[in-house]
Amino acid sequence: MSLTVYEYPNCSTCKKAKKWLDDQGVSYENVHIVENPPSKEELASLHEKSGLELKKFFNTSGKKYRELDMKERMKTASQDELLELLASEGMLIKRPIVTDGENVTVGFKEDTFDQTWK
Repeated sequence: MSLTVYEYPNCSTCKKAKKWLDDQGVSYENVHIVENPPSKEELASLHEKSGLELKKFFNTSGKKYRELDMKERMKTASQDELLELLASEGMLIKRPIVTDGENVTVGFKEDTFDQTWK
């Protein structure tokens, strides 16, 4: 199984996720989420496959989230507008996003990784 990991190299959560994948012997390709953020279409597909609410794709503890007043904007923005924002600003995206093309996880929780990527 080969995975794509959308990550930010300095992110401690991303490092934990990659260590877990390494420990399990799971191969993956890194994609720098700021230099090469997923497109609006890719994000829409990841969102659909994840089964999660779109707000789960936002890095709510990030500086960019606060700068753009996303807490308020989330209340009125359409899904299309939110996907556009995510695609335009990699630092808004919660990371890592891990996918095999069918399954998608957002963030790192060991039990979720155990269920999804083992």
